[in-house]
Amino acid sequence: MGGHVPVAGGLARTGLPYARQMGAEVLQVFVANPRGWATPGGNPAQDELFKEACAAESMPVYVHAPYLINFGSHTEATVERSVLSLRHSLRRGREIGALGVVVHTGSATGGRPRSEALAQVRERLLPLLDELTEDDDPFLLLESTAGQGSSLCARTWDFGPYFEALDSHPKLGVCLDTCHVFAAGHDLAPPGGMTRTLDLLLDTVGGGRLKLVHANDSQEGVGSHRDRHANIGSGRIGADAFGELLAHPATHGVPLVIETPGGTAGHAADVARLKELRKGG
Repeated sequence: MGGHVPVAGGLARTGLPYARQMGAEVLQVFVANPRGWATPGGNPAQDELFKEACAAESMPVYVHAPYLINFGSHTEATVERSVLSLRHSLRRGREIGALGVVVHTGSATGGRPRSEALAQVRERLLPLLDELTEDDDPFLLLESTAGQGSSLCARTWDFGPYFEALDSHPKLGVCLDTCHVFAAGHDLAPPGGMTRTLDLLLDTVGGGRLKLVHANDSQEGVGSHRDRHANIGSGRIGADAFGELLAHPATHGVPLVIETPGGTAGHAADVARLKELRKGG
């Protein structure tokens, strides 16, 4: 259990103390401005301190790629920038010892058919996956969206065509965001809802592909297509569903990362609640 941590001021100098304050056992970071295209080189001294400390504390690390990335865009400039941005996140992920890099699955813009957008995903994203040849290269983890607009991947079964477009590459995995999948239409709140959703995901991508969970409650109702995170147990999904998630075989050994409101105190409370639910499971 852990969370996304701020790193302004340095990965080791800022990110690690924040992770410890929230009681994190795993952490996620940005290695670039999440709302921009810049590809900063990082600070080698901070990288090494961060990597050594995480290894010493047995704390897995994940990177979240910038939000602007969209391999389904009809705009060539956006696609070119997406290639450069994701390649940068993957490289920086390897440099800091990250196990995975999370990227949003994007959308088919400009009124183009899904099939055309997915063909472009194959053309531009598959070569990046093929570059992941070293043992310490991170996995690329696909994160579905809340289903806004012409999203390429929102419901669990949408991962099927996406995986097919990328030949089910061995370095490909899934990051399941509970808020996103709830907003997209999977009702996680009632008893059995989370189990059914995870079963559908397994039926679609197979075992071992779920590598990370973004554990976020939702301020909005099921099927709202609105990505508004809430603290664990205080949203429309509810704490019981997260207990059900932790009891499912698909999540055994899979880290959970919160991306919830509230600053350090709120994040610490969410991590503590997930740990309590883990004990119950």
